[in-house]
Amino acid sequence: MKYYAEIINENGKIAVDDTILVKDTLSTAGSHILDGYKPLFSAEAVERLEKAGFDISGKTHVGEFSLDLVGEFSYYNEFDKDEALKGAAAELVNSDKVEAALGVDMNGAPRRAAALSGVNFLKPTYGTVSRYGVISCAASGEQLGVYGKSADKVAEIMTIIAGVDEKDGTSLRTEKYTYDTNADVNSKKVCIVKELFDKADDAVKAKITAYAESLKAQGVIVEEISCDFFDTANTAWQILMCAETCNNVSRYDGVKYGHRSEKYRNIDELYVNSRSEGFNFLTKTVILYGSDVLSKTRYTDCYEKALKIRRVVADKMKALFETYDAVLTPVCTKDEYKSYDIKDAFTKVYAESVFTAVPNLIGTPALVSGGVQLLGAHFSESTLLSLAKSVERKGE
Repeated sequence: MKYYAEIINENGKIAVDDTILVKDTLSTAGSHILDGYKPLFSAEAVERLEKAGFDISGKTHVGEFSLDLVGEFSYYNEFDKDEALKGAAAELVNSDKVEAALGVDMNGAPRRAAALSGVNFLKPTYGTVSRYGVISCAASGEQLGVYGKSADKVAEIMTIIAGVDEKDGTSLRTEKYTYDTNADVNSKKVCIVKELFDKADDAVKAKITAYAESLKAQGVIVEEISCDFFDTANTAWQILMCAETCNNVSRYDGVKYGHRSEKYRNIDELYVNSRSEGFNFLTKTVILYGSDVLSKTRYTDCYEKALKIRRVVADKMKALFETYDAVLTPVCTKDEYKSYDIKDAFTKVYAESVFTAVPNLIGTPALVSGGVQLLGAHFSESTLLSLAKSVERKGE
């Protein structure tokens, strides 16, 4: 696999994934439909990093619109048939080629990539980091986050990029956020959801168990509980994500920018042929499913019901966090993915997203560290980072 879609500065310390705009730099979101697109401005997060003295190393490969597992279906990148699937940004951080990286979490791909590469990734609370300059698909749940090799590095970068941005209508009004990695974790309470734990294979279960023991050694109380709504939450998010993606990618028509088919006789054929050639099979599947759930006959039963489920899940998670400070879960069913046929991607991603969907659905933070995931309440990033750092210290 290749790491970079476009190299900007070989000495740069921060990489950004290809769904994040960098001025005058090729930005394609891994899709042929955006072939040749170079934006006239940079994302707000990129500008804040540059003002803080960080040089951007380049744009890392992502799967088309980040709809796949970890980036395996980019138009511009290929994996060897027997090669384990890895995320480009996560691997750059893991190999110390960059200090940190930015990634957009829409359906869990950066968190899965971080788990497989053994690095940290924080998907922060929705609205704390500007989405201005992100190639958007599912605006109500996607959030720009940070890869780092340690909790401290994630906190350092988050402190720079977080805060209100008037250019982003979803940006929260708080000027600055504090990301503490040294909060006292003694007597904090963490739960393991049995239904999620049971979906993982033995290797992943062993990681969860070991992580729980490390937390207990720091005085954290760890308990197993039962929750029956994670599957339902996943279904709701897939419906909303597909519907929003269907709407957002409709702007790519072969006229304004990106790929334009050479075979057309009229405007309708231009649209159809450009999109048929420009989108991959997974994106087309998402578009078709999104169109279906937004249709007149399915809107009430699918899309509207998914919105109601979002509120129910938010209430249930809020109640859960009144008792527990974090939820410890797997990120993936297994600790390695192998190449597979793109025609199986929709169902594979759906199955794996049961671990990652809730934070996207309701806007709560999630931190991947040590190959496992910690879910928290809104604005609980410092708790999650401190729990992770306590385990990192124990492993030193």
